[in-house]
Amino acid sequence: GMSELITGNKTPEQLSAMRECGRMLATIYQELGQRVTAGMSELDANDYVAKRIKDFGAEATYLTDEVEFPGVICISTNEQLVHSPPSDYIFEKGDVVSFDLVIGYKGMKTDSAFTMVVDETPKGVKKHLLHATEQSLYAGIDAISGDGTRVGDISAAVEGVLDKAKLGIIRELVGHGVGLEMHMEPEIPNYGVRGAGALLRTGDTIAIEPMASLGGEQIVTDKGDGWTISMKDGSLGAHFEHTVLITDDGAEILTKL
Repeated sequence: GMSELITGNKTPEQLSAMRECGRMLATIYQELGQRVTAGMSELDANDYVAKRIKDFGAEATYLTDEVEFPGVICISTNEQLVHSPPSDYIFEKGDVVSFDLVIGYKGMKTDSAFTMVVDETPKGVKKHLLHATEQSLYAGIDAISGDGTRVGDISAAVEGVLDKAKLGIIRELVGHGVGLEMHMEPEIPNYGVRGAGALLRTGDTIAIEPMASLGGEQIVTDKGDGWTISMKDGSLGAHFEHTVLITDDGAEILTKL
């Protein structure tokens, strides 16, 4: 099970593999953000990402035996929040689209997500949703004071930003440790109390992933595909995520260029 896999105690080689893996993921996202456009399908985007993962000599974690997801990347559009398999849906101008990807390299995994608006500079409520959700991610990262940080310090910082923005905080889904496996201890909720929760040590690697909505907090899993998690009230959702390394006195974001 998950509990005996702790994220710390990495060898220098493992950390270096995670840094490389994180840069690959960030590069793919930079390219994807520039390519996604109206008239393109979710499957087109998935196929592009699959090709780039192969180009890098990395592994598409979602395709592995333990996951068996129908695609290399989750593509969740509009009221879909997370875990949506790529479909033949054609993007339209103004769609709010979240991408979530885990890749593996030299036995180590990194995990990252971002949300964008198709063919449009975000404005109005969409801009508010995306900006505040991304801001909450960075607030969570900034709350990491290095070795000895409590998970609650991160959670409380994320919650503070989302509360102030009056967004729905998705409480049923959490961030997590990541590295040797895609999901490891500890869980990283997007709400909590400073000073509470698991203790983080230098060398730990965690995925912080705020998810928020313009409406309520209730989510529903699609009975048809068994994967897609959508906002119950049909409101727009957003999702931003980085894989972060706990350092002696702070944090290093592994999934950015």
